[in-house]
This record gives sequence, structure tokens and C-alpha cells, in this order.
Amino acid sequence: MKDQLEALVSQMVDRGILLEEALEEFEKRFLKAAMEGAHGNQCRAAKLLGIHRNTLSRKLEKFRLDRQPPRRH
Repeated sequence: MKDQLEALVSQMVDRGILLEEALEEFEKRFLKAAMEGAHGNQCRAAKLLGIHRNTLSRKLEKFRLDRQPPRRH
């Protein structure tokens, strides 16, 4: 995984992607994956991420990510 990350970072630098933009995109995808892994449960997702639930809630709002659990069919 480390090699993949290093290759991705090199590609991003070569393409002129700014650090702030890369960090925001990474954080957004990381939060989304945690929320999916926790089936929309913010308390569980926050625990997976090692952050407080209120911090997670603010970040979800910042990135306009869905804060509701996915509907089951």
C-alpha cells in the first residue's frame, strides 16, 4: 500500500495538484469510507477514525457528505 500511495502522490505532484486540494480530497474520501463502514452510524464512524463525533459531524457538513444512514431495501 505504501508503494501505491507514493506513486499516487508523485502523479498528483506531476499534475500540479496543490497540497490543500489533495488533503481535502483524501479527508473527504476517508470520511466517506468510514461512514460506509459504520453503516451511517456517526458514533461508530468517529470511533473508527479516532475523532470525536462532533468533529466528524462538522467535517461531514464541511464536505457536504450525507449524514444519514443509507436506506435498506
